[in-house]
Amino acid sequence: MDLSPRHLQLREMLFRRWKTNGAKVGDRIESQNEIIKFCDFSLITVIKTLKDLEAEGVIRRQVGKGSFLVKTPWTEAHHRIGFFYNRDIVGGGIFNNEFYTKLVVAFEKGVVSDGHEFILGSFTDHKMPVEMWDRLDVVVLTGLTPHTRLDDLARTSSQVAVIDMTLEGLPYNTYRIDFAPAFTAMFDRFGSEKRRYLYLDSSIASSEQVARLEAFRKACAAAPVEQELKVISVNQETGAEDTKALRDAIEQFEPDFVCGYMHQSWHTQILKWVHKPTKLYPFGLDVDRAGFVVTSEEWMRQVLAAIYDNLEDRQAPARVYNFPADFRP
Repeated sequence: MDLSPRHLQLREMLFRRWKTNGAKVGDRIESQNEIIKFCDFSLITVIKTLKDLEAEGVIRRQVGKGSFLVKTPWTEAHHRIGFFYNRDIVGGGIFNNEFYTKLVVAFEKGVVSDGHEFILGSFTDHKMPVEMWDRLDVVVLTGLTPHTRLDDLARTSSQVAVIDMTLEGLPYNTYRIDFAPAFTAMFDRFGSEKRRYLYLDSSIASSEQVARLEAFRKACAAAPVEQELKVISVNQETGAEDTKALRDAIEQFEPDFVCGYMHQSWHTQILKWVHKPTKLYPFGLDVDRAGFVVTSEEWMRQVLAAIYDNLEDRQAPARVYNFPADFRP
C-alpha cells in the first residue's frame, strides 16, 4: 500500500504513463479532465500535481492550447539497465552456465564503461519482478521459452529488450545471433564431398532453436554435393549427464562432423566414442576452439548502441537485430 501523499502518487503514475507511451519533449499531455477519466484522483489533486510539474519546469501550460512536456525526467543521461535471466532454464544460476556467464560479463562491462548503472536479476516462466523493472530504464531478458508467461511484460513501463529469442507480433526489440552465414561457410568448405553431419538440436524449445536448425538444414541442402544429415534432440543445460542417446547416435551414424548445441563436458566423450577422425563444431561464445563462434564484446557493443538509440525514441517500431556468427574450422 502506497502511503505517500496523493499528489506524489499521481506524479509517479503520470511519469510511468508518459514513459510507457514514449512521450517526448514538446508532446501535448492530457488535460485535467482527461487525467480524471483514467485515474481515481480528485480534481484538487490533479490541479496541484500539474501546478507542481509546471513550477519544476517539467510541463508548460498554454491557455487555450493545453499542456506540453518541457523535459522528461525519466530519460536522464544516466540509465539503470537490468539484465535478467530465466532461472527455470539456468537452474543452477547464471554463473554455472558458460554461455550466459560470458554474456552477462560483457554486457555489464559495456554498461558500466558507458557510465550507467547495471543490475543483475532473474525471473521464472511464471513470475517476473515487474515492480523492480519499473524502477529501471531498460530490462534485457534472456532465456525466454514458449512456456514463459509474457503477460507481465505489458505491465512494465521499462523498455524491454530480448536476447536470443524473437517474439513475433510483440513490441519488443530482439537481439539475436544469426548462424546462417557460419553454416554456409562450413558447407562451402567441406561440401564438395559427401560427408555425414550429426546436428545436436536443443530439447529446450525456443524460436532461436527452431531458426538455427532450419538454417542448418538449408545450408546443408545447398552444398555442392548431397550430404547426409542426422538430427537428434539433446538437453545441453540440465541434462548434460544423460548422454545415452548421443552416444548411440554417434556409434550408429558414425558422423564426420558433430555440430550444434553441445555441453562442454561432451567434447572429450564424443572423441572417445568415434572410431574415425571427427570434427566438433559447437556453438561458442568467446572460445578458442573450433565451432560457430561469437565474440561477446562485439555483440554487446551492438546491442547497447541500439538500446541507447531506442531509449531516445520509444515510439519507434520494434526491430530484430541480427549479429552474424563466424565459422572457425
